[in-house]
Amino acid sequence: MNKIKYFEKEINYIKNKDKQDDIKYLINLLPDYFFKIPASSTGKYHPKFASTEHGLVKHTKVAVRIAYDLFLINDSFSNNDKDLIIMALIMHDGLKKGMEEEEYTRFDHPLLASELIMKNASNLKMNIDDVRKICTMIESHMGKWNTNKYSKVELPLPIDKYQRFVHMCDYLASRNYLNVKFNKLDIE
Repeated sequence: MNKIKYFEKEINYIKNKDKQDDIKYLINLLPDYFFKIPASSTGKYHPKFASTEHGLVKHTKVAVRIAYDLFLINDSFSNNDKDLIIMALIMHDGLKKGMEEEEYTRFDHPLLASELIMKNASNLKMNIDDVRKICTMIESHMGKWNTNKYSKVELPLPIDKYQRFVHMCDYLASRNYLNVKFNKLDIE
């Protein structure tokens, strides 16, 4: 499976060539199921386009596109920060059902994705501060929905502008009223 082809456009939003190489490396670590499953098993929490095969990829693409579009009107981020935000959004749901596909969504999936990235930090070109920044954005992407009655895990809340921005993009991409049109896996 050529995992990179799913995110070619989003990778090209990243300005720094080394960070493009890093996100390609990280995408290749994601389990195969990520590229096939819907964003939500129930369909309750995501729009119709995300409830189909490849729905999690589509949800991820929409979250990145929302970030990309918001960057046009929000100049409070450096180019480096924009690259890190896009990378975090590409990876944020990468282990939604665990490293090996489990039946249900893992509530701790943000922590699993962060752990995967940290375990592979020495294989990346970016510095450890940037790696940690991506990880904190991913860990807190659930926002105020950071607890679950079925889990003892409490996820971190977004506290800085980068974490809040990633949470906002993910949240907006999950709104049922969105009607994003896709041509195969590309946003029209």
